[in-house]
Amino acid sequence: MIQRSPAAPLLLPIITFGIYFLVWEVKTKNEMNRAGAAIPSAWWLIVPIANIWWLWQYSVGVEKFTNNGMGRQASFWLLLLLGFIGAAIVQMKFNEAISAKPELISA
Repeated sequence: MIQRSPAAPLLLPIITFGIYFLVWEVKTKNEMNRAGAAIPSAWWLIVPIANIWWLWQYSVGVEKFTNNGMGRQASFWLLLLLGFIGAAIVQMKFNEAISAKPELISA
């Protein structure tokens, strides 16, 4: 996974009218899948109700990637209720996981 500034998922969605938030979710999903998570296709994001299920699957991947550094419930509720702010917090956890295990860094 690429280390990103937590400010990117916090501020760029404001500038891009929310598009970067989706881009961030897809990019981090792909990177977590390369590290062994099993998150389904991001196409589920555009299907009403199914996008909540997808977000739960994404949160399970966050828990696995961070090695229980952030639980699935915490990341799910952060992303669902706080959106951009939750994404910044999850990105900080990703960065902590990468710092703890440098082999998680990908180009």
